[in-house]
Amino acid sequence: MQKVNLTLRGIRAEEMRFALTNVRVGRDTKFELKPSFSRQVRKVVENEKMFFVSLSVKIENTEESPKPFDLTVRLTGIFETEAATDEERKAFTVRATEILYPYLRTAVTSLTSAAFAAPLMLPVVNGPLFPEDREDASESSKYTS
Repeated sequence: MQKVNLTLRGIRAEEMRFALTNVRVGRDTKFELKPSFSRQVRKVVENEKMFFVSLSVKIENTEESPKPFDLTVRLTGIFETEAATDEERKAFTVRATEILYPYLRTAVTSLTSAAFAAPLMLPVVNGPLFPEDREDASESSKYTS
């Protein structure tokens, strides 16, 4: 994958939500939380070198898969890059996601702790988070910011 230079200009929390559900559980009950991740990349209209990259995680209680809580966290990073080609923009997106993910992990742990729930720690991910980013995954660790 193409090497790309980028600069993180800031991060903001767009949404942080934690709500207990009415699921009644025994003391030793274990849940399979299965967080779902999503990402959105938007170009800043006034500046072609600036991008918003939003990274979200959701854990939702459903009838088929009960959970003791619903959780949504969405963070947006403001990045500057010279990426011009499709390949450079893809490399930028992968690298921006790798930069934002540790902040997302921290926000989830902080949110669950602040709610007086057992702190939830998302797993450490070495390499691309999304399956579509995993081609040339061994190259991603070579990018510099």
